[in-house]
This record gives sequence, structure tokens and C-alpha cells, in this order.
Amino acid sequence: MFWKKKLLHYQLDQQPSLDTPLRDLSFTVFDTETTGFAVGGKDRVIEIGAVQVEGLLVTDNRFQTYVNPERNIPPEITKLTGIAQHHVENAPNSVEAIESLFQFIEKTRSGGWVGHYLSFDVMVLRKELQRAKFTFEQPLYIDTLDMLGYLCPSWDMRDLEQYARSFGTNIYERHSAIGDALTTAHLFVELLRLLEDRGKTTLADLVQVTDANNRNRVLQF
Repeated sequence: MFWKKKLLHYQLDQQPSLDTPLRDLSFTVFDTETTGFAVGGKDRVIEIGAVQVEGLLVTDNRFQTYVNPERNIPPEITKLTGIAQHHVENAPNSVEAIESLFQFIEKTRSGGWVGHYLSFDVMVLRKELQRAKFTFEQPLYIDTLDMLGYLCPSWDMRDLEQYARSFGTNIYERHSAIGDALTTAHLFVELLRLLEDRGKTTLADLVQVTDANNRNRVLQF
């Protein structure tokens, strides 16, 4: 007998109209840290960080939580992220942490999600919720990698920090969810400004140059 996933009822984006200027939009930029890349199997989330972008500015409105993975954190992950067992032993479990993130997103009236290689972070949330038989309605989301692919099609794949250095944007603590969210947020704002310079000034333009799935979803609003 198949079990049915329960839907978490949060307003994860405000479904802005396609003609909304980029300068009038707000976005939640977020990142996750995990015990490894096998998030569909043994690996679990250990930190979630998010920051709000509004009016082409990175705000001070931030969210950060460690997450109890209910397993040991490998030494190489502690070395990479600085997150040790004592950081997570009294932290909320994954469902509690994700619900806190969703509450932050709902409260900030976000227009959509942003991340660097965002599909991985979305998968992390989905897999954690699946374990508890929950799901959520996917909001509009924008990956900075897609924006970079449009703006710099001849570039090879680079690390987030390398992109930030190339565009002269702020770099925060690497391999920290809140640090990488902040680094991504500043890069995202600069990429939005560059899109404006190319005449791409609305949400419709942003959707057009990034993700076909987003384009199909937005056109249904």
C-alpha cells in the first residue's frame, strides 16, 4: 500500500505578475550544508541559511539554523564546513528546521527562491520532508548558474567564490549555509543589474533567460 505525502501549507512565493520590474521584486536566497552528497540515502542536512533580497539590495533579514542529522557528521565534513557534532546535537530536526525556513519565507512575502546550484538544495529539502511523508508546492525559483549561462555563455563551470571574485561581489564564509547564501545574494544582485543593462527588466525577462520549467509555471498564474 502506497503512503500519501502530506502537503505543508505555506505561501512560499507571492506569485508576482510577469510584468513586475526586477527592482520591485523580493527573493529568498538560501543554501544548505549536508553530511555528504547522497541526500537520497544516508546523508542529511546539517545547516540551512537564507537572506532576503529586495529592490536589488541584500537586506539584513536573515535566517540560519543548524539541523540535527540524527547521525554522525563525517570528519571531512566538519573540516570543510566547521560544523561539528556539538553544533547539531540540540538543534531542531529536519522537519522543524524546514518549517522554520518556510515560516521565514512566508513572513518576508518572498517572490521566489534563489540559489547557486539551487536544484541540489531543493532536493535536500524534498528528501528530508519525504522521510517524514511531507511535501510542498514548489515556488518560482531562479538559479544563478542559469543567469551566468545567459550572461557568460563561453565560461566554464566555476566555484561560487570564483564567480563572486570575477564580478567583484562580496564573499562570506565558505561552506557555511548562511555564508554561501550571503555570497550568492550579492552575486545575484549584480547579475540582476547586468540583466537590466541588457534590457531585461521584468520578471518575464528573468524567467525567459533562466528556466523553462519556471516559464511554464509562471505562465499558468
